[in-house]
Amino acid sequence: MTPPQTKEKMPKGLLAAAHWAAERTPESRNRAVDLYRAIAIMFVILGHWLLVAAVMRDGELNFLILLSEQRWTHYATWLFQVMPVFFFVGGFSNGLSWTSARKDPLKKKSWAAARLSRLLKPTVPVVLVWACAGLVAHALGVPVDLISSASQAALVPVWFLAVYIIMTMAVPLTMAFWDRFGIASVAILAIAAIVVDVIAFGADQGWLRWTNYAFVWLAVHQLGYWWGSATRPKSWALGFVALGVAWLYILIVQFGFPVAMVSVPGAEMSNTRPPTTAMLAVGSVQIGVILLLTDLAQLWLRRVRVWAWVIVFNQMIMSIYLWHMTALLIVTGVAAYAFGGFGLNEAPGTAMWWAMRPIWVVLFTIVLIPFVLIFVRFEAGSKTKPEQRPSPWQAMGGAFMTCAGLVVMAMVGLGKDNAIGVNWLAVGFAVLGVLIATRRFSRR
Repeated sequence: MTPPQTKEKMPKGLLAAAHWAAERTPESRNRAVDLYRAIAIMFVILGHWLLVAAVMRDGELNFLILLSEQRWTHYATWLFQVMPVFFFVGGFSNGLSWTSARKDPLKKKSWAAARLSRLLKPTVPVVLVWACAGLVAHALGVPVDLISSASQAALVPVWFLAVYIIMTMAVPLTMAFWDRFGIASVAILAIAAIVVDVIAFGADQGWLRWTNYAFVWLAVHQLGYWWGSATRPKSWALGFVALGVAWLYILIVQFGFPVAMVSVPGAEMSNTRPPTTAMLAVGSVQIGVILLLTDLAQLWLRRVRVWAWVIVFNQMIMSIYLWHMTALLIVTGVAAYAFGGFGLNEAPGTAMWWAMRPIWVVLFTIVLIPFVLIFVRFEAGSKTKPEQRPSPWQAMGGAFMTCAGLVVMAMVGLGKDNAIGVNWLAVGFAVLGVLIATRRFSRR
């Protein structure tokens, strides 16, 4: 008599579970997508930790942006500005996920709630922790302006999250656009972005530039769909690199666009807020490099131990991203006010200042780790069954509420000149929006 088969259980423990999953990953999976996502987030964090320079002046802690101090760092942003990579790999993942879900009516209906859950839930603890910190600080007499500036610095990473959430909600529409026009859909969006730049700068219609948050990032996201369906994407790699380099030359040398691919304080123009077509150009170069290296990355990631660590990192990637500026503020605050400004008296950009950066990066990492380990539980994907998830409209409505709150926090922080010193409306929108987007209230 054959013994009954039992379902194999995943072991407990983050690393053990990742190793278990790594051993069972299908050969057909594009593992490089997860690696690129992990590398991109590390570049973002390292870029913030290097370019945000804390310094003591006249006994006060000041934060300078190194881009304003040393012009050569503008070229470094070509490496550290990796938002195109996020949207590219995001398009790849979203496209595969939606293609699979729409084969099942129940999964299709609950897809938005499931996809948004992992993006939205990790925002709750970081918003509430900073809101509580603001309440305590106001009660102790800390000025509202300082509460605003500190919380804005900690929460500025959420601007990207808000944009990405909206892109995710638009996947059913953008995939339909892809199904109808294919690679031409990328060209249509790119041309629209170029037209916006031409009119905005040529006819002095700066307000129009804000539409490029859609055209620029949707074009890159749409390229992720192409990557998921292309049979020989590597053959396009050098073309993407050449196109991007030529495009950057024309924009920067011929038309005077900024060299920096992030906003520089005091500059008259930014390539990122709102995005210009320079982001498409640098993204084209990055995508070309990604395609060139994918085969090597796939080969390397066949090693179970390496792939397991990539899985672990991706399981906590949102927590790392959302808390890394909080870690920076804590370390520099302690150094400034508990140790008399120790290590913060060197002028940013000097040889000694650069020599000390590795030490600061290690300290930031040490402080970041506990936050990640405590709050990574919020990052787990939705464990509810499809029939228990909210409808697409409810999920999207909640997501829009959350984005509204997050955008306010990213732009001006949480401080507010009221009885409690905190913008309770922005906090309420963010937290309530997550609840609405991820929980079903009706049993029908």
